[in-house]
Amino acid sequence: MSNLWKIPCYFVLICMLLTACGELTNTAEQTFHHADEGIDAANISPDGTLAVISNLSNGISVWDLAKNEKRYIWNHQGEGNNLVVNIHIAFDNSYAVTSDQDAFALWNLANGEPEGFWRIDESNIRDIAVANQGNGILVGRSNGKVMFFEPRTGRRLEFLGHTEKTNSVDLSPNGFYALSGGNDYVAYLWDTRTGQVVYKFDHPSRVTKVALDDEGRFAFTADSKRDARIWDLSTGREVSNLRYFERQKIFSTAVFSKDGKYLLTGSPARRLNLWDVQSGDEIKSWRVTPRAGSQPQTAVVFAVGFLADNKVISESSSGLAEIWPIQSN
Repeated sequence: MSNLWKIPCYFVLICMLLTACGELTNTAEQTFHHADEGIDAANISPDGTLAVISNLSNGISVWDLAKNEKRYIWNHQGEGNNLVVNIHIAFDNSYAVTSDQDAFALWNLANGEPEGFWRIDESNIRDIAVANQGNGILVGRSNGKVMFFEPRTGRRLEFLGHTEKTNSVDLSPNGFYALSGGNDYVAYLWDTRTGQVVYKFDHPSRVTKVALDDEGRFAFTADSKRDARIWDLSTGREVSNLRYFERQKIFSTAVFSKDGKYLLTGSPARRLNLWDVQSGDEIKSWRVTPRAGSQPQTAVVFAVGFLADNKVISESSSGLAEIWPIQSN
């Protein structure tokens, strides 16, 4: 990493112009309208076949992305405005969890039925995740506590490692390992069976986004300023620090490819980016369609996913699902 700063400034500028310019794509290959009024949260299943989106006035909807058909419509807390801002789909497509600031719900994706609703009284919910078969739910809270909950057994474990607000959480498919990041400048990988810390990942500022590789190889942790790091979960060592030229880059979503070669991220500034895991280099960048009527013209990329045939997909606050080819035509 230190060798980067020894490269002459003019050479860095030339490289930036050659590699970054022309790699930004604004036109999607396919566009699907999922909510005319825009959306407030979304998640795409790891295999790219399902999306769950939340809309203030129309509730929560589950979409079959292959057919672009609406499968279910859910109401998180009955009638009235829907305030769900966190959604996560299990790795095996069996269950989804949704939450507003005060409560979370577990939904069966096979039949569309709810299987539980739980209220959190002592602090606001910041983020959620669910394990395969709905066997475990992870809840990050504003008081810094992270709760792991088993709906069927009632077992509950609270992780107390964070000293300030928790911003982002993720859970391994088997529910055994959790990743959490917070305002205390730290991300922790910890064991949900014991509460013991496996790795501590330090940052120079607030950790705003974390993500686990579903195959158990990597973790992604990003802070509010310059550091967005990929870690090797077999050693706890840094693999790469994403290389970008902005002074600050916020990530709203992140997923690893199944082969472990790539990381796909979204941002609140319309950007969808593909990164090389080993080098941290940006491979390609896309700009999603802005939300209609927004000033300035912007959109939050809430969810991203990898598709077959060398394509990726995004769900953004514009209410659109957009498919992008990785290779230029």
